[in-house]
Amino acid sequence: MAESIRDLLFGGPTARGMVETITPRRTFEDVVLPPETVAALDHALQVIRKHDLLFHQWGLGERHTSGLGLAFHFAGPPGTGKTICAEALAHALGRQLLAVRYSELESRWVGQTAKHVATVFRAAERQGAVLFFDEADAIAGRRFTVASVGYEREANAIVDVLLRELEHFDGIVIFATNLAASMDPAFERRIGTHILFRFPGVEDRERIWRVQIHPQKTPLGDDVDFRALAEQFPRSGGDIRNAVLKGAQLATLEPVPDAEKRIHQRHFEQGMRDVIAAADVMAQSLFTEAPALLGARGGLLEEMTEAQARLHGELGREVGRLMLVAVAALIVAVGALVVALAK
Repeated sequence: MAESIRDLLFGGPTARGMVETITPRRTFEDVVLPPETVAALDHALQVIRKHDLLFHQWGLGERHTSGLGLAFHFAGPPGTGKTICAEALAHALGRQLLAVRYSELESRWVGQTAKHVATVFRAAERQGAVLFFDEADAIAGRRFTVASVGYEREANAIVDVLLRELEHFDGIVIFATNLAASMDPAFERRIGTHILFRFPGVEDRERIWRVQIHPQKTPLGDDVDFRALAEQFPRSGGDIRNAVLKGAQLATLEPVPDAEKRIHQRHFEQGMRDVIAAADVMAQSLFTEAPALLGARGGLLEEMTEAQARLHGELGREVGRLMLVAVAALIVAVGALVVALAK
């Protein structure tokens, strides 16, 4: 009853705002991947295209009434091409990509988020679109074995609904994760294809540097050496992309006429150093600062420790004296009580 009133007042759950509809433009030509990843993606495409043959023409859909959808898991470190490949796969199939927005999916009402999960699956069914959960470990994490508080029960319910939807979904869904080990183990069986996106090697990094540059329009200096950059900086494709943009920005600021400006090796190197510095800033925490803090203030901490030790010693002696006084007073009181009772 309460849910009906709430839906009447605020509207029932719809997919509007909870998913972003993307018309795919990027293709597999826009991403550089190791050969084994390319082969796995090609196999995934072939499986999708033979889905009708397998389950309808061959009749396996009549024997297996659940789990007929095509669920894929793209796992790997950030910046290794998972999101681009999700868009490229939808492009290759001529379908829209529905990217889930977690900030809109989560509800302040208990039980509503699980309903929202079901809603986005229905939206993907109606549109015949590829449903994409980026950073899916945020919603498909391991269930709590003992759910003692509300948010734990809610998290378990969301995973339960997600697993149930996968069983009955007859479309294509892609989960992308940076931390695959944090996903609930039940997804291993529900997801038919798991593809690992590995960190690029030197050869791949060189190609990634090159594909960021427009072959006709981008003005490069004669000293640019993409191989040297690939060897010097073992970073992900996402980092390389950001470094190229930062290096190009630095080149635009050179004090020469625009027509004479070129992107040189030093610009790309500084761009990558800026990317690395940004990663270091993001990795900062109180715990990483503690050793430096201790080193810088070691003398002060030693003095504070000695002062605390002296204070603790004085307090200990004072507490001991007070305890003796209290025990003596207690003995006197007990003696007085014994005398009074004897009379």
